[in-house]
Amino acid sequence: MGTAAESTADQPDTRRVVVLVAGGPDGRRPRVHPSDQPLLLADDLAAVRGDGCFETLLVVGGRPAKPERHLARLGRSSAALGLAGPSEKEWLAAIDLAAREWGAESEGMLRLVLSRGPERGGEETAYITVAAVGPQARRARAEGIGVTVLSRGYASDVGAKAPWMLLGSKTLSYAANMAALRHAAANGFEDVVYVSSDGEVLEGPRSTVVIARGGELLSPPQEIGILEGTTLGAMAEVAGREGVTVRRERLLVSDLLAADAVWLVSSVTLVARVRRIDDVALPTADPGIDVAGMVDRAVGRA
Repeated sequence: MGTAAESTADQPDTRRVVVLVAGGPDGRRPRVHPSDQPLLLADDLAAVRGDGCFETLLVVGGRPAKPERHLARLGRSSAALGLAGPSEKEWLAAIDLAAREWGAESEGMLRLVLSRGPERGGEETAYITVAAVGPQARRARAEGIGVTVLSRGYASDVGAKAPWMLLGSKTLSYAANMAALRHAAANGFEDVVYVSSDGEVLEGPRSTVVIARGGELLSPPQEIGILEGTTLGAMAEVAGREGVTVRRERLLVSDLLAADAVWLVSSVTLVARVRRIDDVALPTADPGIDVAGMVDRAVGRA
């Protein structure tokens, strides 16, 4: 579910921006950049091509949640794109600076961005933004969501057959995902569940699908061309310690409709229970597995 902060014209801009600038032999050094000042060159390939990758994580109590998992996934995405990027040590220093700048009073949405840099040539662009978690995400946590099922238009084996499609990477090319979310909103839904052209459940535009069935948690496997969820991975570790089995299994929409419960899990909204899939209302009973609590414990909210 949503990772975008909502703002209005009469609200002050509370964002923080940290830039990783080229350094000497010690590598890139982070510095705070004024949020109301220009940052990217007009021909930066992030803006004109969506040529780059990103990660978004939660800041809770002034601390970033599971940064190592996000940096590991960012490393996989940047490798798939042929980008070098800052080192993990450099990113961590910048994340810590950004989290300190944000403070501990409210939750923040911290986004790491790596672009190929200016089209004219030059160094890659690396920066971090932090903004408030919007009311849309908080509402989804508290009230749940309705989702519509949309085809992604690819078969479930396209990730293996066409790795240049970058389906398992978190790239900046998000126009199709945002169009899907606008389509959903226009039709009275809060989010989307993608399916493949051969009918397999994939993921949400910004989330991982998780269902409860028979006392276990199930989620689609990465090999069908979806992004590996950092929140799912962290939650699975907590679940294992608490005696709850988490399995990766290929799912159909019929599996979602027959499940004891369905959630969309992500790094900022965290857990949104799905209350409706298209015109079908889902069960509201307690499934006996505290997914929200396990995710809270996994990210340091509990």
